[in-house]
Amino acid sequence: FGTGDADEQPRAEPGRWDADERGRAPKEQGIDVTTLKHEDTTGRILYAFYKKVYPQLGYGFLEKVYENAMACELRRMGLRVEQQARIDVFYDGVLVGQYFSDLLVEGAVIVELKAVERVTEEHKAQLLNYLRATPHEVGLLLNFGPRPEHHRKAFDNERKPSITWGASENNRIG
Repeated sequence: FGTGDADEQPRAEPGRWDADERGRAPKEQGIDVTTLKHEDTTGRILYAFYKKVYPQLGYGFLEKVYENAMACELRRMGLRVEQQARIDVFYDGVLVGQYFSDLLVEGAVIVELKAVERVTEEHKAQLLNYLRATPHEVGLLLNFGPRPEHHRKAFDNERKPSITWGASENNRIG
């Protein structure tokens, strides 16, 4: 499964990652695909992005508009969605910072949204750091740019630094 550098683009193998018109992931459609962690959930997220939200809204809105639209569509598909999910960052067991991911879907997949001309390495690093700082292993970076694009990142918990999340509640920032 790799160290977090797996970028999957749906155009590489047309139809492979696409959900059907009911939002069912490839596995539910009886399509045999290489097993990826949370592939059903990521398939549904990508369906909502490519087939529902981007075609209707296009490019040019602020990220918050896309966040709300994605949350609405994913909930319609029966998925649990938490907006602005808090991510605590620990250093040596002490809470040193907090960030908020745009969406956390099914309590398992972090979704970071962008509305930029093109995705940069910094955007990809941001998602990878969110994965590093949490027990979540899969993330999607969705760009509502002039052309829709996504990047899938995975970071296996076994490969993460010893303790990057879940330190004592007594530890505070600073």
